[in-house]
Amino acid sequence: MKQILSISKKELGSYFGSPMAAIFVGIFLLASLFSFFWLETFFARNIADIRPLFRWMPLLMIFLAATLTMRQWSEEEKMGTLEVLLTLPVRLSSLVLGKFLAVLALIGLALLLTLGLPLSVSLMGDLDWGPVIGGYLGCLLMAASYISLGLFVSSRTDNQIIALLVSSLLGGFFYLLGSKGITGFFGCQAGDILRGLGTGSRFASIERGVIDLRDIVYYASLTIFFLSLNILSLDQKRWSKGQLTADYRKKAYLAVLLTGLNILALNLWLAKTSTARLDLTESQKYSLSPTSRDTIANLPEPLILKGYFSSRTHPLLAPLVPQIKDLMKEYRVAAPDRVELSFINPQVERAKEKIANQEYGIRPVPFQVASRYESGVVNSYFHILIKYGDQYEVLDFRDLISIDQRGGGELQVGLGNLEYELTKNIKKVVYGFKDLSAIFRDSAQPFRLILINTPSTLPASLQDIPVRLTEVVNDLRRLAGGKLKYREINPDNNGISREKINNKYGIQPLVTSLFSEKTFYFHLILARGESRERIFLGPDMSKAEIRKEIEGVLKKKGSGFLKTVGLAAPKEQQKSMMAGRRGMPGQNNNYQNLRQILTENYNVRDLDLEEGRVPSNVDVLLLAGPQNLGEKERFAIDQYLMRGGSVVILAGSYHLDIQPYSQDLLIKKVDTGLDKLLEHYGVDIEKTLVMDTRNQAFPVPVTRDLGGGIQVQEIKQIDYPFFVDIRSEGMASDHPAVSDMEAVTMNWCSPVNMDGNKTRNLKAEMLLSSSPNSWHHDSADIQPDFQQYPDNGFPGPPRAKEKQRETLAVTLQGSFSSYFEDRPDPRLTRRQEESDEKKDGEEIDQDLPPMIQVVNSSPESARLAVVGSSEFISDAVIGLSRSVGQDRYLNNIQFVQNLVDWLTAEPELLGIRSRASHTRVLRSMSPGEEKIWEWLNYGIALSALGVISFVAIRKRREEKPI
Repeated sequence: MKQILSISKKELGSYFGSPMAAIFVGIFLLASLFSFFWLETFFARNIADIRPLFRWMPLLMIFLAATLTMRQWSEEEKMGTLEVLLTLPVRLSSLVLGKFLAVLALIGLALLLTLGLPLSVSLMGDLDWGPVIGGYLGCLLMAASYISLGLFVSSRTDNQIIALLVSSLLGGFFYLLGSKGITGFFGCQAGDILRGLGTGSRFASIERGVIDLRDIVYYASLTIFFLSLNILSLDQKRWSKGQLTADYRKKAYLAVLLTGLNILALNLWLAKTSTARLDLTESQKYSLSPTSRDTIANLPEPLILKGYFSSRTHPLLAPLVPQIKDLMKEYRVAAPDRVELSFINPQVERAKEKIANQEYGIRPVPFQVASRYESGVVNSYFHILIKYGDQYEVLDFRDLISIDQRGGGELQVGLGNLEYELTKNIKKVVYGFKDLSAIFRDSAQPFRLILINTPSTLPASLQDIPVRLTEVVNDLRRLAGGKLKYREINPDNNGISREKINNKYGIQPLVTSLFSEKTFYFHLILARGESRERIFLGPDMSKAEIRKEIEGVLKKKGSGFLKTVGLAAPKEQQKSMMAGRRGMPGQNNNYQNLRQILTENYNVRDLDLEEGRVPSNVDVLLLAGPQNLGEKERFAIDQYLMRGGSVVILAGSYHLDIQPYSQDLLIKKVDTGLDKLLEHYGVDIEKTLVMDTRNQAFPVPVTRDLGGGIQVQEIKQIDYPFFVDIRSEGMASDHPAVSDMEAVTMNWCSPVNMDGNKTRNLKAEMLLSSSPNSWHHDSADIQPDFQQYPDNGFPGPPRAKEKQRETLAVTLQGSFSSYFEDRPDPRLTRRQEESDEKKDGEEIDQDLPPMIQVVNSSPESARLAVVGSSEFISDAVIGLSRSVGQDRYLNNIQFVQNLVDWLTAEPELLGIRSRASHTRVLRSMSPGEEKIWEWLNYGIALSALGVISFVAIRKRREEKPI
């Protein structure tokens, strides 16, 4: 070991004895930083990571290793010192390893000089250090293989230029083996083999922060093999051609051959192993989460996972297939007795292709393929089938991939949040298959159905309901296995006072008709332990309708069923006529994107609140952009909350107003109809907009005066203070809906205030807030005026005392009091209006269908979330963000998903989604700050290299000659 270190020290000294090492390392640093800031457009991407740096490392490392190794043996041979080295009492392996470690140390120093880059990014945003550690480790492993290759080539020639060229060509060959340009000519299986041999494709896994034993062994194998060839090459220079050394030569060749074969066998054996790996990412986003493991751990029926992948597919999709297979194998490893896993090539296995087509609707997708050598259409399978019992879901490439726009218009295709998609759909098929009896089986306490009924005074329209209810209950009791009790209470005959019944169950007698003072009881209550929930029973309900209401409440109480989100959105949608407008695609100002996103996780049911009630099977009521709601709509919301429901209100005071053929950006003030209702709960949405100095840039149409009365319309990206940029310091760090999020953008948002007196008995939390440098804007004028304000189109912020942090979203939980506690029932009011409209002498029905009593207070489980904007999730804003390549809207989508997950009280998927879906964005910076950070990195790296080179050269000059 002492000899190896002495040789390494001597080689390092010779490197710094001349400016060549500093020149090569300096060029490497400049190329690395240039590719990061310019080719990968770091600041335009606005994402806090340094993976773009590592994307270029496989290529940059080829040339750095080749330039540093080209002189190692070729110069020794040319200068005639090689013979001296070979006759020294030093092992050839020590000579080779000494030079190898010297070059590796120099490349390690070059990588160390780039460390200022991740440090800078960590100051500009929340950097995940896992991929950084993985990237640097991968660079060293890859550099070791390139160095060993370069040393071997250098030992075969005395010409440094030839050594440089051949080393670069061989390194490029190993890099190109796994590149898209080569693997695209082959099918999936052959492409997998080539990607397994490519140094660049192997590096991709380590680059993302996953240290896989297979990748480490691969790079170590290349290093050992080429170092063995290097030793053999040097040893050959000492051989004679006679018979006496023939046996020695055969053994040397055989040793290298056996080394290569053993290395190949080891790699082939490890290729089947996918679990020996370490996920370095902060959120472990490339490892199977406990939620996924628990989901499949105790399934009574086998879960079937099938991957349908064609041998020939789109070249951008082919590299993703091995990663998909590896993760699917993790599910089988987690539950080998519960998961049946298989991979099918339908273009080869025709019988299975027919089954996939006929039974599951899986059909090939046509992909347009164009390259230098061919252009055409490839019909390819890229699907995953998830089946449980008679339920199944199919994922295609749209569900599995994510597309990143890189510099120059190049598309970077990668996997989306694959675990989230798989686990989400596994839950979906399991819940769809799950029988209602599972609710009773999984419940530790029995359920009790209590009918409080006075048959003697029951209206005619309700006379048959108790009989139908009894039949439904008997059917359910057969499923319940003794865990469903049924009791009927008649306050007139059971010896229980009406007052006691009213106090115990929180009910009041109902009025028989509008014009009668006769009262009756007809209330159905589901109880378990101390919790109670009212079940709606209306006039003339069928058995199926009664059962549906009871099952809806049972499923809300039980776990393991797909939840239902009731979506209430404005009926009239404004149509955009701006399809031809630059940067502003035609969109409907509605919430179809929101609906589609929620459909992926929940049953989504469109609601019409004019009926005055929310169905019992709705788990979360979501109001998106409410406008002009009437008394019956408010009653439906209030009573749903009083029954222990969860309500989300996305409602600002202003909505985007897209006018046909208009080039202007306009908003209009709206009346949600919820002001008094929310005020009763202690929440107030102000009639103003929030402006913030910390905001998201946004492209807006502006008019530029060319002079001579000529004006042109342009799209200009400016700091837009109405798009409030909320970071982690503006979020409730301990709230599940936002605790794992990086940023949210609130578009045209109104402040949301809470009345401490009215919410003192509730658990009230601030969810989102603006920065301290925000202020109010109380008009609908949101168009920038560059003539009056040439800098950014808007007046500057007001005086410091007028700026403050504004609350933009809140949540409340606990026992609410009803807004209609001391107000008339709007349903009865409507009946009165109908009766007043009767003509003189016209007979009025004295026995109108009775109404269900108003619930005056909610249980502790009731939850309310209010967000001061609906535009942040509207189709218009999402479409506009997509059109200009911004992906911040993904954080807005995740925020709504997290909020609904929290409100359903089953947030298992929330953690999986947040591990990968949120974007780690940079903090807001001006163009001047961005330039400072860029040039600072150039300066630090080159200055540090200059200091090291100066110290090394000076130290070498001070050495005394032997």
